[in-house]
Amino acid sequence: MTGDARAPQRLIVTGEMAVTLPRHVQLRFNKPRDMWLLLAPERVLEPDAIAVTVLQKCDGTRTIRDISQELADIYTAPVETIEADVTAMMQDLADKGFLTEGRTHE
Repeated sequence: MTGDARAPQRLIVTGEMAVTLPRHVQLRFNKPRDMWLLLAPERVLEPDAIAVTVLQKCDGTRTIRDISQELADIYTAPVETIEADVTAMMQDLADKGFLTEGRTHE
């Protein structure tokens, strides 16, 4: 293979990273099915209630650590445990093309 054709670089999700849904992905509530759906071209995911809560906070400005702290406060759970779970979930979604990097805090 020649030229500038390059495989997209894998996004590695970290606690300091802010993520957001790319333009081609939407989190929508489907009234007839009474459920949330994560929609992308030719793909649909059915996130559970906790995933929806996390995705609604992914505004491109809040970091994974910020979101995890908010959830730790809500659920009275260790932030380290929540951050590990949120990071793993976000990495899985990023690997599938459902997330992109937002702005990071300096």
